[in-house]
Amino acid sequence: MCYWLVLLAFFTSVAFAGELPTAVTSALKSAHIPLQNTGIVVWDTADNAPSISHNAQRSFNPASTMKLVTSYAALTLLNPAYTFKTDIYYDGKLHDGILDGNLYLQGHGDPSLTTERFWMLTHQLRLRGIQHINGDLIIDQSDYQIAPRTQFDDHPNRAYNAEPAALIVNFNSTEIKLIPTAINIVLQAEPLPANTRIINRITATDGQCGDWREGIRTEWQASTGQLILSGIYPRTCGEKSFALNLGNASALVAGLFQQLWQAEGGTLTGAYRVANTPADATLISTYNSPPLTQIINDMNKYSNNIIARSLFLSLTPLHNVSASTTTIKSWLQQNLLDFPELILENGAGLSRLERISPYHIAQLLHTAYHSPYYAELASSLPIAALDGTMKKRLKDTPVTGQAHIKTGTLDNVKTMAGYVHAANGHTYIVVFYINDDQAQAGGAAQDALLLQTYLTP
Repeated sequence: MCYWLVLLAFFTSVAFAGELPTAVTSALKSAHIPLQNTGIVVWDTADNAPSISHNAQRSFNPASTMKLVTSYAALTLLNPAYTFKTDIYYDGKLHDGILDGNLYLQGHGDPSLTTERFWMLTHQLRLRGIQHINGDLIIDQSDYQIAPRTQFDDHPNRAYNAEPAALIVNFNSTEIKLIPTAINIVLQAEPLPANTRIINRITATDGQCGDWREGIRTEWQASTGQLILSGIYPRTCGEKSFALNLGNASALVAGLFQQLWQAEGGTLTGAYRVANTPADATLISTYNSPPLTQIINDMNKYSNNIIARSLFLSLTPLHNVSASTTTIKSWLQQNLLDFPELILENGAGLSRLERISPYHIAQLLHTAYHSPYYAELASSLPIAALDGTMKKRLKDTPVTGQAHIKTGTLDNVKTMAGYVHAANGHTYIVVFYINDDQAQAGGAAQDALLLQTYLTP
């Protein structure tokens, strides 16, 4: 608290000049981050040019602030009320609650199908009287054309590495819950890919909880369908959970369908497989996602990568990276936004390749502020000290609740970009990019700039 009072006293005694505030440069120096490895923009939305611009035209890795490009493009190109659909077809004959044929689940890119929402999809079949399926479950992934990507890091099974697909559930990840008992650690997993078996080799301990996740090792043997969990877990942690990416979107969909279908009293005699829906199949039901505004909110508050990658692919009917990249660059140019340095790989910022300048992110936010979709974009961003990835930052400061900020973090990258609603009644765009070996120590400098901006005379 005292730290912020000192800053407050300092900021109220100085004018907001065009140079970087001393509190920011001092914080960078303390973090051993060279000024040349940062890019900073502060821009009053009422003005035509920034009031602070440092390395603003230089190309940086933006990390998850690239989601701002994807968000605004989606709001503009698709519209805030846009919904994704998932279609259910069948072939063969349907009579007396029995389907003598195959059931087809055809995805169209809905990234929001959680277990609860997928239950509503399967429940629609029961409401239409189907109880027994004498055939196979067919997963139709043909709507998206996604080339396998190279491994991003050394943690391929972490949830943030999950790949998009035309049909996914639970963000294409499995939640593992650890429940300590007097004698062991009980595991619960949902959803599990079809034909998967969990092997529990976790040992319960009585030590301090600490960094419990580092004590858990996971080994996913896709060829045998075995998920092996080992290591130690302190009972003092209580119940904890974490998410895993097991790689096979279709197997995960099939596993969850079988689980929910059986819970509804339904039966399925066949297996699951991946194939296209025949042209003569009969449409029996369509499930519509929540509106795009809600999906973007879910994406930006907690920086959900698979939602961002799915939205990126949805910006063109071709549903591939090349077409979406072309679409975004064309859309930017049509809106007089010329970003020659822009490099897009997946639209999520989970990339070593993606690049954009701080000035152009600021320019995008400036354009969005003066557009019909500003409210939808700004409300999707984490609020300082209140929610999302900003919940633990700037607490007990005047900025609490007064800044909507998208954050980004990768190895050697720490970024932020968004809006500050200042005490003087103005709204400012603030962008602060750090690409440096010590980037993760740069949070104090970023927070200092947000506070300075809020206190602008």
